[in-house]
Amino acid sequence: MELKLNGITKSYTKGKKRRNALEDFTFTFNEGVYGLLGPNGAGKSTLINIIAGIIGRDSGDIGFQDGGSGDYISHLGFMPQGIDFYRNFTALDYIKYIMTLKRYSPADPDGYATEILTKVNLQNDARKKIGAFSGGMKQRLGIAQAIVGEPRILIFDEPTAGLDAKERIRFRNVISSLGTDKIVLLATHIVTDIAYVAKTVILMDNGRIIETGPQEKLCDTVKGKVWECHVQNSEVMDYMGRLRVSNVHNNGTDYTLRIISEERPDENAVLCEPSLEDVCIYHFGDM
Repeated sequence: MELKLNGITKSYTKGKKRRNALEDFTFTFNEGVYGLLGPNGAGKSTLINIIAGIIGRDSGDIGFQDGGSGDYISHLGFMPQGIDFYRNFTALDYIKYIMTLKRYSPADPDGYATEILTKVNLQNDARKKIGAFSGGMKQRLGIAQAIVGEPRILIFDEPTAGLDAKERIRFRNVISSLGTDKIVLLATHIVTDIAYVAKTVILMDNGRIIETGPQEKLCDTVKGKVWECHVQNSEVMDYMGRLRVSNVHNNGTDYTLRIISEERPDENAVLCEPSLEDVCIYHFGDM
């Protein structure tokens, strides 16, 4: 299976200026989980909305090959950011409604809907009205509706916003299981979500790909540039003002700073192994 984007470009007019939200975006997706990372305005949402068919593109082509029809939209499951719901629907009714919209007719509709809700830990709330759901429950229902119909391509835009740590772990497990035979595109500002599940990370800025590859490869690009050093309380703000600091840990008597720097930040600093978060801080600063 292959979803191929070739030369995708999209521009907007702001005032008297024309700005490219995407510029010649070219990439081929195969089975697996892909993480989209970048600061606000990098082009992530524009890319997602173009693939989902919500907005048009100025130029470029999208091709899909799976041994059958080349129409990828009919194989697409999508969870947009800020999804809205019918408040008077129960969760079970809503999933059955989505099944109707997708023209998906399993032998046991109620059983299938319950199975989908179980994957996102909503089986005990299946007959509760959505208007009574918390923000996190609605987020989980948004994930559930995306996977109705066994789509070959899944797109999630900020899917774990509003979820607690336990539910984020549950979501990551669901995504990992889906990525074996589907193309899964995950856009989020929570770097750890991508670090745990994405086989390939795409770093975007100003509508372009700036780096892509497995996270191990991306981490190698900042090897020798990630440092830890111990500083006194009175020095923390000075270091944070001068350097890119990815983490601050209070040790009780002093602080450990994790610093991204081409050069040793001070004589006591020691090199450490980079993480995906360090890569993002190196390229984007504070996202």
